[in-house]
Amino acid sequence: MAGELPPDRRVSLRIIRGRDGDVIDRGLVLRFKGPATATGEDLVEFHLHGSPAVLQRLMLEFEQFENCRVAEPGEFTRRAYANDRMDLVEVEGLADLLAAESEAQRRLAMRQFSGEASSVYLAWHRELVQVLAIIEAAIDFADEDGVAEQALALALPKVVAFKQRLEEALSDSMRAATVRKGVRVVIAGEPNVGKSSLLNVLAGRKAAIVSEHAGTTRDVVEAAIMVAGLPVMLADTAGLRDDTSDAIEREGVARSKSEIDDADILVWVEDASCVSEVIPPRQPDVLVVNKADLVSRESIHLRNDSAIAVSVKTGAGVAELRDLLVHFVQQRTSMGENAVMVRERHRVAIIQSIRSLNDALSLHGDALELMAEDVRKAASALSSVTGRVDVEDFLGQIFSEFCIGK
Repeated sequence: MAGELPPDRRVSLRIIRGRDGDVIDRGLVLRFKGPATATGEDLVEFHLHGSPAVLQRLMLEFEQFENCRVAEPGEFTRRAYANDRMDLVEVEGLADLLAAESEAQRRLAMRQFSGEASSVYLAWHRELVQVLAIIEAAIDFADEDGVAEQALALALPKVVAFKQRLEEALSDSMRAATVRKGVRVVIAGEPNVGKSSLLNVLAGRKAAIVSEHAGTTRDVVEAAIMVAGLPVMLADTAGLRDDTSDAIEREGVARSKSEIDDADILVWVEDASCVSEVIPPRQPDVLVVNKADLVSRESIHLRNDSAIAVSVKTGAGVAELRDLLVHFVQQRTSMGENAVMVRERHRVAIIQSIRSLNDALSLHGDALELMAEDVRKAASALSSVTGRVDVEDFLGQIFSEFCIGK
């Protein structure tokens, strides 16, 4: 199709022809010899003009070759993983990089994709295996006077310190998860307090239907915005009240309560012209007293120092509310882009590792074989994150350098 194979890693300008000799296009052809390629295999790239007609003709030509087919979704990345060019964390980082919508999400994904996060897991695994080597040595030389005691005196503090580091990293993982998926801000309150109007003002468009009739919003209405460089999903919910006989409205109330439980930030809205009769299901992050234009500044409803007085009609207080949302979004995601635990799969593995280390510490130095097995389980849980390392990869090297006589 393009004449002789071009030299390895050299760009060649070629005429691309079909089997019938028809010129399909003129473009660049590159050849990469494995295993030093993205997938570890031999690769050829065609850089052509991207019109649908050119691409369709090229694919028709490819289909005529034996054993040639269109790649399945993610197949190149899967081959890269199978050929040890990427680990699971890097694969997930690539997926997140492709889906990144904000600068913070891009930075977080690049930490995963570039191998920076994997190197942290690898270092953790190596450190834990070194502790395992000490315990195994204590088992092998249990008959030597004082050897087991000295080994445990060295290993146990390391296990305690290591477990604390994992727990600290686990606490930071929630911020990373928020950066990755975006922040969910739920607007809730009684019916007819102006929740839908507030959503429209914050979103800058008429995302929700606004009506003077209470209970207009029956389902969750969402609007995506950017706050502090992060994607934020605003959710307007059905008004909360218990004295409704409408089955559809009751379902809307139930969905509202579910949204409130799952909210990263809860914005609770009250009407400045009347006393609220509904208690928020959870402590609100932001309390908004809406319709402030209907009452005087000295009104008792505006004396709550923790509340923001807002008038959607006049725009008063909206800028202050936006600033407060920026503060909470930044607080929820602060340093999250530097975390190494991003996905729930990572969190589960770390929790399993911490649980195994707790089991090891609960033995108090008794039953060394069981302690070693618990530490081995903890190391195995860590290695499952990257999918690349096994405990045995390090044991030979560590024991070869371990001198029990010293």
